Amino acid sequence: MTRIHLSATPSGPATLRLVPGLLQPRTISRGVHRAHVALVAGGAMLLGGDHVHVEIEVGDDCALEIQDVGGTVAYESRGAASRMDVTIRLGERAHLLWRAHPFVVTDGADVDRATRLEMGAHSAVLLRETLVLGRSGERGGRLRSAVRARDRDGTAIFIEDLALDGTRPRAGVLGPHRILDSAMLLGRRAEAETPSPRGDRRGPAGPAPRLLHLERPGTIARSLAMDAHSTGIEQIMDVWASETWDKG
Repeated sequence: MTRIHLSATPSGPATLRLVPGLLQPRTISRGVHRAHVALVAGGAMLLGGDHVHVEIEVGDDCALEIQDVGGTVAYESRGAASRMDVTIRLGERAHLLWRAHPFVVTDGADVDRATRLEMGAHSAVLLRETLVLGRSGERGGRLRSAVRARDRDGTAIFIEDLALDGTRPRAGVLGPHRILDSAMLLGRRAEAETPSPRGDRRGPAGPAPRLLHLERPGTIARSLAMDAHSTGIEQIMDVWASETWDKG
């Protein structure tokens, strides 16, 4: 299991505890109440039968930024499904920014992903999730992805289940597209009208991302595309990070 735990100290830099697993955390910087950590794959992953578990804990009044070094590829499972679990716990007034790189599901892959968040009072999290069915020239395998975000008393903030299969495209899910790109801002609500990258109603190569404002404070931006660079989500992440992370 990979662990990243950040907590404040009475004086001086925050305490950062890193435990490597199949994903290996590396310190980029650390300051008072803040840290920046990179996640590096320790080898080929995800292979059939692999189980990657990442545990992240951000203490009260702390802010953590996580940066992926390369994307994650789920390879052909050969009869044994692979799994990736992410558990995130945020203390009071804690902040987490995670710019995750694409998660690619190759032909023959069979993978489960689950992200579970427990959010303390006045905390905020901004995550990017880019799901890609297949490498170039592939249709992609099977992916089941779940997100469970709740506050400390168990009240739901955002609950979602996705079942994607490149060999059986489903109307109303991905349709002809192979990429589902999302920015998830939870704990704070984005501006009602977030500008698109070109300043109009379209992104770099298609419609601008759709925004979903949650009942609890939070906003989801989502885009369907054939190419990861054309979704417009990176620009949305930049805008939301400046509104939440830089002011957090």
